[in-house]
Amino acid sequence: MFDFTSADLLDAFTRELRLCKLVPGEHVVVLAEPTSRGDYVAAAFGAAKACGAHVIAATVPGGSPAPMPSTHTGAGPGLASVLADTAAQDLLKSADLVVDLTREGFIHAPVQQEILKTGTRIIFVCDAPDVLIRNLPSEGDKATVLNGVSRLKEAAVMRVTSAHGTDLTVQLAGSKPEFQCGFADDPGRWDHWPSTMVLCWPEISDGTLVLAPGDILLPFKEYVREPVSLTVEGGHITAIAGGAEAVLLETFFADAADPWARSLSHLGWGLMRTADWFATAMYGKGDLMGMDARAYAGNFLWSTGPHPVLGRESYAHLDIAMRGCTVAVDDAVVVDAGELVDA
Repeated sequence: MFDFTSADLLDAFTRELRLCKLVPGEHVVVLAEPTSRGDYVAAAFGAAKACGAHVIAATVPGGSPAPMPSTHTGAGPGLASVLADTAAQDLLKSADLVVDLTREGFIHAPVQQEILKTGTRIIFVCDAPDVLIRNLPSEGDKATVLNGVSRLKEAAVMRVTSAHGTDLTVQLAGSKPEFQCGFADDPGRWDHWPSTMVLCWPEISDGTLVLAPGDILLPFKEYVREPVSLTVEGGHITAIAGGAEAVLLETFFADAADPWARSLSHLGWGLMRTADWFATAMYGKGDLMGMDARAYAGNFLWSTGPHPVLGRESYAHLDIAMRGCTVAVDDAVVVDAGELVDA
């Protein structure tokens, strides 16, 4: 019997690759591991051909060197078969565009930066099919996130508050604001489909973060049930108080045995208006990365662990998505009680 599952995805992948400015004659590598979705590999391969590109589908052995599941966490270093194989790296460096369909990607691996330096574009794809289609980006999303980046670059302080008690002051000097818009259209660009967010990498943050019931802990893909209060001093978490989720976080930090586990990483807010806060509850944990939560319009997203601006390599990476926060950049409110404020 024929497998037609990729047929429904072909249009979405073709539109995505066109947003990545794939043009006839360019070279595409579709990167997969044995547990990657076969329908995604077929759809990406067909989409590249539809765009007139040269395309190679490369499947490398699975397996991550990090002591953590290498499936849809957003925290791992990627596959050992690429990290330790210069031939695989050279293949990716030779491509104009890499469609990364591995289960974890290479988001925090230094080798990815080496590949990008050659001008290769990388688009990472791993969420469930309807999540991809519902959150298919549009060309205008890039202008939206760049506006947020501009605000961060021009500002000195970001302050995050909430009715639940969050009050965090973030020093923006040297924080190198960045963005994700859901497509990789510039040489040397990595991006993630789906995603629309603004973020920065500050060194110094001080105050209190209070997680409210319904906030989302990633990569655990769990909703907070009882309030959790975290004290932040100089960009490091110094105290955690609360119920079961506080114990979960304390256990994670202790088990990580990582000097940067309690250090804040990137912070920012989501702009993806098609995102669904309930998506995390509707799928199995192995079916999605959780980009609905990470990029949800009006969320406040903060993380722990790796910090490329400060040269901190770490895989003790949490992303925590909060709703109902107010985010002010200097005196300009960009998110008001969880609602985006139009520029």
